[in-house]
Amino acid sequence: MIKIALLGAESTGKTQLATAITATLRSQGHSVSPVSETLRQWCDQAGRTPRADEQQAIAQAHTERIAQAPDATYLLADTTALMTAVYSDVLFGDHSLYAAALEQQRHFDLTLVMGLDLPWAADPQRDGPHSRAPVDAALRAALACANLPYQVVYGKDSARTRNALHAIEKVASHAYGISAGGRFSSKNAAWTWNCEKCSDPECEHRLFTALLHH
Repeated sequence: MIKIALLGAESTGKTQLATAITATLRSQGHSVSPVSETLRQWCDQAGRTPRADEQQAIAQAHTERIAQAPDATYLLADTTALMTAVYSDVLFGDHSLYAAALEQQRHFDLTLVMGLDLPWAADPQRDGPHSRAPVDAALRAALACANLPYQVVYGKDSARTRNALHAIEKVASHAYGISAGGRFSSKNAAWTWNCEKCSDPECEHRLFTALLHH
């Protein structure tokens, strides 16, 4: 099973992308186990956002749902406990959830972080557009400090889906010699990225550093 995590600040298209990826992979003959966001279901049932003392239970419940997902070629998690840890940090100054969340994150084969290029959409459960940059920064910092690799996904609509699928195909090709399109390829074959489809965080950092220096 190839485990994929979709992470990112609010209103960055995680759920829409998860739906699109699931549909595309299934249309190509792959089995997929999607795991929807526990926090959203919790908020829908409670009619409010969680307090600081409720964060840990939500994170644990989501981790358990991921662990209990049916076996499939791909597991696609719409967020992980790491996002709960990040929000606990940003909103409440609570860093206590990071250790367990980052340990769980190591079990994923691919972590996709949503870029902030989509317009913010209003939602009763969302804090507002001002919260996206701090959450994004805290998320990337947590992954970097834990030395956990990730890919940043940009683009709108089908372009975002295509870019995510390119990242998935790279992992699938290296792990099992198959592509996201269902084709078999050589495990020893070199992989070449197109720059506009890469979104590697290190490349992104070098690009913006060079622009700032210029």
